[in-house]
Amino acid sequence: MILCAGEALIDMLPRETTQGEDAYAPYAGGAVFNTAIALGRLGAPAGFFSGFSSDFFGDLLKSKLDESHVDATLSVTTDRPCTVAFVKLVDGHATYAFYDENTAGRMLSQDDLPVLPDAINAVFCGGISLPVEPCGAVYESLFAQAAPTRVTMIDPNIRPGFITDESRYRARIEHMVALADIVKVSDEDLIWLMGEGTIEDHIQTLLTKGPKLVCLTEGSEGVRGFTSTGKIVQVKANKVDVVDTVGAGDTFNAGLLASLDAAGKLTKDAVADLDEDTIRAALSLGAQAAAITVSRAGANPPWKSEL
Repeated sequence: MILCAGEALIDMLPRETTQGEDAYAPYAGGAVFNTAIALGRLGAPAGFFSGFSSDFFGDLLKSKLDESHVDATLSVTTDRPCTVAFVKLVDGHATYAFYDENTAGRMLSQDDLPVLPDAINAVFCGGISLPVEPCGAVYESLFAQAAPTRVTMIDPNIRPGFITDESRYRARIEHMVALADIVKVSDEDLIWLMGEGTIEDHIQTLLTKGPKLVCLTEGSEGVRGFTSTGKIVQVKANKVDVVDTVGAGDTFNAGLLASLDAAGKLTKDAVADLDEDTIRAALSLGAQAAAITVSRAGANPPWKSEL
């Protein structure tokens, strides 16, 4: 099983009632939540660890995971409120009013850390759950617990607006990258993390820190995979009419992991020595699944039958 650990929240999206009044509709979301949903829909054995509220928003999040065949039994439920993000759209551009203080997801503690069952062979972390406390420290601890024996993957998915303690966040990402077998980054992530320099040099620097595979997503240009053994594999993006890019990277992460799992390569030894055909297949499934996601509104990853 692939365990996704990170944020689950409610996006309140602007809508209009039949009477023409402004309104908001709740949608389940969160980057790590989206990756878990996509994994389940792609037929991979998927689990999810987070903090849920006992309110009806928490029930909505759990129901969406269940519908996509994601096991959330390791998660924690409390009577704290659910994280909510109100979205304002102006000319297609989104701004957010984010409500996360003292929420069920934010207030995870070290006491909530699960003992990982043997069935879990990989752990995925990332998103906006890493810059904030105390949950960021919990996910870092879970990642460190898993790293010696399980495949670990991180997608920093850096959002500077959520970072209040930059030095602590940078130290956390540095630590988790060093523990990770697989890292997914965008060029914006690399520039924020590493400053001036070429993207290729930044990738090589990342590889010296410990990862065995670094995936660089480049939007319409596709994705490149770089290995610690010197392999470079490029896959072009599938051409589609883009509705929006919400959940694209999250879906790519799921496609990559699902492909490696189906190929029997989601082990520490196998990921350390992937051949080019296996990498290309994994990048291709990630790109194909992400293309379907961007062709429709919101984070709505495809089911396996749609590929």
